[in-house]
Amino acid sequence: MRWRDLPSLSALRAFDATARHGSFAEAGRVLNVTHAAVTQAVRGLEADLGVQLVRRAGRTVSLTEAGERLARALDDGFGTVATGIAALRQAETRRVL
Repeated sequence: MRWRDLPSLSALRAFDATARHGSFAEAGRVLNVTHAAVTQAVRGLEADLGVQLVRRAGRTVSLTEAGERLARALDDGFGTVATGIAALRQAETRRVL
């Protein structure tokens, strides 16, 4: 894997939160940043990928087909990372000192 070929993790997190919550404002609350920061991150991700990920409609957003595919991939990927970290933490709590 070549890390420099991937979009920034913060942009992916911003998109993931937007996809989960259906709005830039709610994604901002979840990530503890402004809705403008989330909007900018998602726009940057769309520019980086060369594809529209969300349809903007007032204060809400819906995912395009490409956005749906990316949201599923991120859910799988972030879920795998979360499971791995949880397993490490659990193993460490069981270690005898």
